[in-house]
Amino acid sequence: MAISELQLPASVTVYPLADGPTLAATLAADVAGRLRQAIASKGQACVVLSGGRSPVPFLEKLAGEALDWSKVTVSLADERWVPVEHPDSNAGLLARHLFRGAAAKARFIGLYHSAASLGIAAEQADEALAALPPIDVLVLGMGDDGHTASLFPASPNLLEGLNPSSKRRCLPLLAPSVPRQRLSMTRALLASAGLTLLSVQGAGKLATLRAALAGNDLTEMPIRAFLHDPLSIYWCP
Repeated sequence: MAISELQLPASVTVYPLADGPTLAATLAADVAGRLRQAIASKGQACVVLSGGRSPVPFLEKLAGEALDWSKVTVSLADERWVPVEHPDSNAGLLARHLFRGAAAKARFIGLYHSAASLGIAAEQADEALAALPPIDVLVLGMGDDGHTASLFPASPNLLEGLNPSSKRRCLPLLAPSVPRQRLSMTRALLASAGLTLLSVQGAGKLATLRAALAGNDLTEMPIRAFLHDPLSIYWCP
């Protein structure tokens, strides 16, 4: 099945791309373009990124974009509750692959805090995110189970995380895989972004997207919460 055969809402735009390197370069150029527009119009810009392994080529391309990085605030849609030095840390991922050269001048608001419990760490992250400027660009990923950010099916706090009227910016969530303890921005905060982009690659993710479009239960596949808002999907085989 081709992505062009999906029955997509009118608010969703798809950019089919030839391969992973093309996707990474195109996504980086489009994110940088929107950040330049924000800087030109209001003197600053904010981008919220997703972690994991698949964003590495995109992050490295974004690091090379010509931007006034000193005027850019970067944050994460979600984080694993591990120290920055841990190989699973999303903040560590950005440090290795994005915050290099000129991009090292960006301001970073991370979600990880060392605390007595995951719940307390999430409260501290929630407070830290009060300083986050309005989000100009949000880049989401999607897992094979239909999760996005760390809004996982069957996780405690998922209903609060998906509540569009929630007052929380960040919540403690649990993933089915190690490391299980996660911190995630809520749908209420994520949905405030001026531009939301979803990066998906491969036949497996296409099948997940098809399944997500076929149902309405947000708790079953949390990515559904974002499929009926304005969204741009960047996809390659």
